[in-house]
Amino acid sequence: MELPPLLFLSFCFLTLSGRTFAAESETPVARVTVREDDDVILPCSLDTNENIESMLFDWVKEVPRKEVFMYRNRSHYNNGLPGQDVEFKGRVSHYPEELKYGNASIRLKQTRLEDKGTYTCIFPEIKPREKIFRIELVVGAAPKPYVTILKEKGLLQCQVPGASPKPTVEWWDSDNKTLPFKTVQDEEQQGRFHVTVQTTVTEPGCYHCVATQMEKWHRISSEICVHHGLPEWAAILIGGFIVVVIVVAVAVGVVLKVKGYSLKKDSQRMENGPSSELERNLTSHSEQP
Repeated sequence: MELPPLLFLSFCFLTLSGRTFAAESETPVARVTVREDDDVILPCSLDTNENIESMLFDWVKEVPRKEVFMYRNRSHYNNGLPGQDVEFKGRVSHYPEELKYGNASIRLKQTRLEDKGTYTCIFPEIKPREKIFRIELVVGAAPKPYVTILKEKGLLQCQVPGASPKPTVEWWDSDNKTLPFKTVQDEEQQGRFHVTVQTTVTEPGCYHCVATQMEKWHRISSEICVHHGLPEWAAILIGGFIVVVIVVAVAVGVVLKVKGYSLKKDSQRMENGPSSELERNLTSHSEQP
């Protein structure tokens, strides 16, 4: 069952807010949101669309300052130009075919939570004044909730491990109504949040654990269905007992059949008796010449 759509696309896609323009404003003018481990494009382009193949532009991550990518008249960090910070080596590329249109955007591969922050694209040699563009990169992790039915009757548990930023975790019924729940874990470890919530249900049906990260307009859920009857562990126990009973019954049947065959043979021997055996021997001797 689909959940109500959010106002924006899932943050596994590139999203931008605002408009990129020159650095008269100190506020980040564009936000790029990406899921951890996905690639992302950081946009930077001159309004004039002039050819920048022979120009200098430099991408820097702020606070603390780190060199991300520098291009200088066809030389750059990927073809021998020194100075790139080690954490970006092999992970950043530009678009050579777009330089003639004034496009200095870069692609960052396999994003990490540590990549989040403000990035600056600088054209220091443009006259009469350098051009600066700022991009805020938001990197998030959104693991799928793990849902289980605990041994206690009707107790459902949902675990969301290692999410970033912190999600709001709720239980919903099949009508998308929020159920009363209890938070049993809410911890942060190295920028990742681990949240566990529980709810008790009394009616059969399908229920959803929903994790929402409003900062990224992202929502992910997992479903679990509750049925009438014994809990799963009890059904497994009874099923195992039935299998054992069947195996024992078959074994007993085989033993009884073997013993029955043996008793039948013994009975035949007793009916024939020793005298019958002697008579056959005498008859055999008398027939010989």
